[in-house]
Amino acid sequence: MTRPLAVFDIDGTLVDSRASIHRAAVEAARDMGLPEPEYDRVRMIVGLSLHKALHTLEPQLTDAELADFVAGFQRSFRRMYEAGHEEPLYDGAMDHLRRLHRDGWRLALATGQNRRGVARNLARQGWGEIFLSSHCAEDGPGKPDPAMLHAAMAACGADAASTVMIGDTAHDAAMAVNAGVLPLGVGWGFHTAEEQIAGGARHVAKSFGELNVVLDGFARAAA
Repeated sequence: MTRPLAVFDIDGTLVDSRASIHRAAVEAARDMGLPEPEYDRVRMIVGLSLHKALHTLEPQLTDAELADFVAGFQRSFRRMYEAGHEEPLYDGAMDHLRRLHRDGWRLALATGQNRRGVARNLARQGWGEIFLSSHCAEDGPGKPDPAMLHAAMAACGADAASTVMIGDTAHDAAMAVNAGVLPLGVGWGFHTAEEQIAGGARHVAKSFGELNVVLDGFARAAA
């Protein structure tokens, strides 16, 4: 029996980082003397590598200014973490991961975070034992390039037919399409269901319970 592989995004899919990401973008913009970006602009860039995301947010910046903007965003996050901040998991996320792990799924991460952010998340209770591999924008091309998914499949011994990508943005869906794996979305993160479907998502779940049902069907078909 083929053991399916579920590759998860982090921000907006498992972890509710909406407030902290917007805060970091606002503080970095303020430090640069830029207009404070509204949440609706910031949410559209989440999932991309940080450099690409902030360039998309403020495309007029020179390379040096963009580097300062990136550094300011990272400083804001460091201040939050040094003050004891930790983004919460979405309700039901950990139960969902444990359930998949118990049922024999292989699990991996593919995120626009840097390696330091991935390490912080892998330090969460149980994550180090559940996820077989983790892949981030620092490892190579970021979303929507399929490189992270190709790396996850190679690390976990899976093929495209037995792999599903679960995220909350059109960038996640487009990466899955580019890798030839099933793109699934969740309806509680940064992009709307309509935006994710436009990016290629085949289904956008409204709850972890609904996601379980869809994944069960995928596992039966992949067996």
